[in-house]
Amino acid sequence: MATSSDTSETNVKSKRPAESAFKQQRLPAWQPILTAGTVLPTFFVIGIAFIPVGIGLLYFSDEVREQVIDYTYCEKIDSEGTKCADYIKDPEFIKDPLNKTCICEIKFNLTEDFKGDVYFYYGLSNYYQNHRRYVKSRDDDQLLGRLDLAPNTDCEPFLYVMVGDVQTRVAPCGAIANSLFNDTLTMHTQDLNENVPVPVLRTGIAWASDKQIKFRNPPLGPGQTLKDAFANYTKPQNWHKHIYELDTDPENNGFLNEDLIVWMRTAALPTFRKLYRRVDHSKDGFSTGLIKGAYKLIVEYNYPVTDFDGTKTFIISTTSLLGGKNPFLGVAYVVVGTLCLLLGIVLLVIHVRCSKSTTEMINVNPRTPYS
Repeated sequence: MATSSDTSETNVKSKRPAESAFKQQRLPAWQPILTAGTVLPTFFVIGIAFIPVGIGLLYFSDEVREQVIDYTYCEKIDSEGTKCADYIKDPEFIKDPLNKTCICEIKFNLTEDFKGDVYFYYGLSNYYQNHRRYVKSRDDDQLLGRLDLAPNTDCEPFLYVMVGDVQTRVAPCGAIANSLFNDTLTMHTQDLNENVPVPVLRTGIAWASDKQIKFRNPPLGPGQTLKDAFANYTKPQNWHKHIYELDTDPENNGFLNEDLIVWMRTAALPTFRKLYRRVDHSKDGFSTGLIKGAYKLIVEYNYPVTDFDGTKTFIISTTSLLGGKNPFLGVAYVVVGTLCLLLGIVLLVIHVRCSKSTTEMINVNPRTPYS
């Protein structure tokens, strides 16, 4: 007959793990043993594989033609000695930026032909688009054309602007949109005393996924225009134009403007470049790219960067199968491959000179000296 103490003991739940191979840690395992026969071939294979890959990457990077022009401190063309970076800080300019533009001109030479597709970029430095509050300061519902939804407080303090005595919602709202890059960059030829603007395309510069999925204009009613759709909204404080005035092409206007879409994809590093224009190779004289010779860059200077010690650059570049010019990856592959080969050779020499023979290893016994 079971006693009460026996019953209480059987009712106590055992803490012993279940009797299984997994819970009792009896699963089979594989532990690699690092020997010269496995390590040395690995070093040599990595070295032999990485070096040719690195050389190939360097070759493709070297095929890219690139010219970088820093125009941060360019001078106003009609006022010798006046830098546009200082001029746009003038109270008169700030008061009326539309009628007080600063135009500067930079002459340069292309020392070699830029063959194939040519792209224009603008570059900024010391500009932290990756700041947490900056990155979240946007309204994705608004950018999808859903203007009837409640305002997103993430846009504050760039959610409203006073228009007269009325507090009016901003479209597009947020710090990212408010800081949209607004310099106008045009390039002209100078050969044979000609001044021909290089033809460019304003579309095809944004990611297709962004334009097709993340950005939409609000739906229009019968007889409505884009201006009517944004009738109850105003432009961001730092903009010179309203959202419906960014382009004359309806497919590249409003929230679908590709300059806006490119800017809204924030950069991960403080020094970055963004695609600005594509050269139109369907025009006469530019079908094969840009020929070497004299050119000039004309800048309508609006964007301030000197207050935070930033710089602005205009970049002309071609591309290769692997994208733009970036020798880092090729150099990294060559360096890693070379180090692996050197380590493999050094370890092989040490193994040959210092390791014991097979006979010595077989004849090891308790009396064999350690060294």
